[in-house]
Amino acid sequence: MSSPDPQVRAARNPSTPAPARGPVVAVTGAASGVGALLAERLASSEEIKQVIAIDERRGDCSQAQWHLLDVRDPAIAEKLRGADVVVHLALDLDLETDGAARTAYNVRGTQTVLTAAAAAGVHRVVLCTSAMVYGALPENELPLSEDAELRATAEATGVGDLLEVERLARRAPRAHPGLNVTVVRPATLVGGTDTALTRYFESPRLLVVAGSRPAWQFCHVEDLCSALEYAVLEKVDGELAVGCDGWLEQEEVEELSGIRRMELPSAVALGAAARLHRIGLTPSPAGDLAYTMYPWVVSVSRLHDAGWRPQWTNEEVLAELLEEVSGRRTVAGRRLGRKDATAAGAAGATVALLGAAAVVRRARKARRRI
Repeated sequence: MSSPDPQVRAARNPSTPAPARGPVVAVTGAASGVGALLAERLASSEEIKQVIAIDERRGDCSQAQWHLLDVRDPAIAEKLRGADVVVHLALDLDLETDGAARTAYNVRGTQTVLTAAAAAGVHRVVLCTSAMVYGALPENELPLSEDAELRATAEATGVGDLLEVERLARRAPRAHPGLNVTVVRPATLVGGTDTALTRYFESPRLLVVAGSRPAWQFCHVEDLCSALEYAVLEKVDGELAVGCDGWLEQEEVEELSGIRRMELPSAVALGAAARLHRIGLTPSPAGDLAYTMYPWVVSVSRLHDAGWRPQWTNEEVLAELLEEVSGRRTVAGRRLGRKDATAAGAAGATVALLGAAAVVRRARKARRRI
């Protein structure tokens, strides 16, 4: 007697479990930026069972289950129940945000998400910081090992917040046994982003500090999302960097971009940047300059060992960035309106801003003498 068809057997035995799909993944900051791209990517993946999208407003991912709330709200724990993995991308690194408010949001949000994830029984949290946490220093190796000491200081935009997020990541498994935390550190991120480093390429001249040794490594948001997916699927864990293979020297960047350099002595460049930021003319503190002066290129060996490869090269990402910023004019981190750029002129705007800092300095000296 022949054996019954497998489908017939399944019908006779309804308790036979269906093949298991992958994890349920919650994504914070899912309405915009990297969070929106990742939510769409995971929702369309056959390896993901469900996406829970969390933000203060609803995004465009129709396949996700949406919860609208601030990530600092302890009620987020209830929204995370049933999730296997949380990818926390609700960070504010906007250049125009008040620094104290930004830190309060970033640090408290990360603390709340980690605590809520543990309370909800989530077994893995993926955090995204930046390779900037390694610090940009003249003696840095090319490339830095992913295990290299984090030697950044809090002097650049948002880096202090990212260092605190890193500290919370290291502490979380001790505070919440059973919770696995993976940290992903992208190189200079490009693809709909607005940072001090992307604004560098909106300048009419590329500021080069005399005696410095810049090296440029980029990370396209699509490659970041694919790396985050690797972390979600537990193909890689721990602390890992993500970016294009290799790097570009400053001379290569100038040749590829067609933008000429403006070279200034270190004391002049750093002093002017500090004064301009202090008097509110520019959003970028002097610490941002270090990341255009010294190398902070990172190895991506852990992802490589797991089988991941970037789909973009540094040259391709730079070309994409130049296309994105085409038509914008930024000087010393301050984006100029069309009227400003036309009236001042490219080089003239630079001189005007540097001159403004000098005038303020002279005025303060004069007041002290009175």
